[in-house]
Amino acid sequence: MTTATPYVNISAYKFVTIQDGESLRTMYQQRCAEQQLKGTILISPEGINLFLAGLRSQIDSFVALLHSDPRFTDIAPKESFSAKQPFTKMLVKLKREIITMNMPLIKPEEGRAPAVPAKTLQRWLDQGHDDHGKPVIMMDTRNAFEVDVGTFDQTLDYRIEKFSEFPAVVAAHKDELQGKTVVTFCTGGIRCEKAAIHMQNVGYDSVYQLEGGILKYFEEVGGAHYTGDCFVFDYRTAVNPQLQETATEQCFACRAVVTPREQLSPYYIPGKSCPHCKKAEATSHSETSNVPSKAIA
Repeated sequence: MTTATPYVNISAYKFVTIQDGESLRTMYQQRCAEQQLKGTILISPEGINLFLAGLRSQIDSFVALLHSDPRFTDIAPKESFSAKQPFTKMLVKLKREIITMNMPLIKPEEGRAPAVPAKTLQRWLDQGHDDHGKPVIMMDTRNAFEVDVGTFDQTLDYRIEKFSEFPAVVAAHKDELQGKTVVTFCTGGIRCEKAAIHMQNVGYDSVYQLEGGILKYFEEVGGAHYTGDCFVFDYRTAVNPQLQETATEQCFACRAVVTPREQLSPYYIPGKSCPHCKKAEATSHSETSNVPSKAIA
């Protein structure tokens, strides 16, 4: 971190039984307000998931509070840095799940799927197979718009719109992946942790999760075997393999990701519209035009 990038951005999660969510919520709200932190903390019976940003001393104060709870002493937040505060407000929310999959029998606290560290994954991808000689297949568990910002080379991308669609999709494609080692991945590790467990439960015999997700891979390996940037859920929109903010933006009208090239379009008006808005508008108009007038009436 330098004076030009004074804000520390952290992300962390842990699957662990939480029965005192309301009291945790109150305590974290108070500490975040005191330290002028911004971001989101999600608390549920299955665990905690957080994205926070602040100055170094502010972040360290919160992490010390987090680690004072025996349930969270082993949480090691992933860090990146930015020149400005990437969040506009502070939210501490109680949720049914910290990442919605709608599969209540999946409980990572009771046992994880095998995890592959970033450097081991790079070696596997370099050599084209895992340590048992099986071909390695990368499977993106993120939503389609996130994948479009960047992903691993030759990854499986099933174009899901929300994570709760993932179980049906992987069940439909199981036979295609027999005899291969599948590595699931996501931004920070939380989605691929649930994904890998589910895949084991439905019969995949060689599946791993990427330890720490894309952000940890960037931190330890850089951009090897990865093309593009990584979408993040704050005002930076995306970071590159050096964990630096990029010029990618997100349209606040339609929420689509707008690349630097797309920002050259006359349809891109920051905060108002983008080429994706125009395309959706044209599609909607075309569909309406093809509907018989009786039906419209």
